[in-house]
Amino acid sequence: MSEVGKRIRLERIINRKTGRTVIVPMDHGLTMGPITGLEDMAAIINKIADGGANAVVLHKGIIRAGHRGYGKDIGLIIHLSGSTSAGPDPHSKVPIASLEEAIRLGADAVSVHVNIGAANEHDQLRSLGAVSEACASWGMPLFAMMYPRGPKVKSEHDPVMVAHAARVGAELGADIIKTVYTGDINSFRKVVRGCPVPIVIAGGPKMATDRDVLQMASEAIKAGAIGVSIGRNIFQHRKPTAMTRALSLIVHEGASVGRAMRELKR
Repeated sequence: MSEVGKRIRLERIINRKTGRTVIVPMDHGLTMGPITGLEDMAAIINKIADGGANAVVLHKGIIRAGHRGYGKDIGLIIHLSGSTSAGPDPHSKVPIASLEEAIRLGADAVSVHVNIGAANEHDQLRSLGAVSEACASWGMPLFAMMYPRGPKVKSEHDPVMVAHAARVGAELGADIIKTVYTGDINSFRKVVRGCPVPIVIAGGPKMATDRDVLQMASEAIKAGAIGVSIGRNIFQHRKPTAMTRALSLIVHEGASVGRAMRELKR
């Protein structure tokens, strides 16, 4: 029965018709503090829901502030790990919530962040493995944020390192992998081929132009990704609803960057 439960929950965060998803991570308050765009959680969640996002990622303590009780429904992914930018090693993620808490809070999925190459990589892998086991028992989808980051990592966009990080998440039982885009379709296609579970790309820091964001999303979809997990380039946008809608056109309808840009300007 747990597999049935997992399929039902996955359909709340992945469009069942397209098999793709637009996820908006909004867990930055723990890492970076109350940054622009995340001051009024209910309002910004409502805007991205109106734009067609499939799910948001939140930490457990902010769910009450983000719950609206009105507007369009949206999937909820609760993040179970974290660190702060003020810490001695921001790459060292630690467990900060449990699967049981997420279930009580109404989660449709949970997420764990692992930095491959971090000083405490072994602890992060142990945590991911434990959460994966619990998720299998409870039928809860596991969203693994897998990044190559640490003292030995020269570039977190290195295709070999990105492929390794994504594969680690799959090896430990994740249902969806989030990782960085490698910069071109051919190299990212190799990342997708080397990972036996679906991949979505991270948005990263605020990008220079809207076209850059949409182009990256378009290339990732062409390379085989099932969607995007973009935060700051949506919730810090001057028109977050329109930006979400533009990305949704690319992800769910295979729209061109030009058409998405026209929708954004409209």
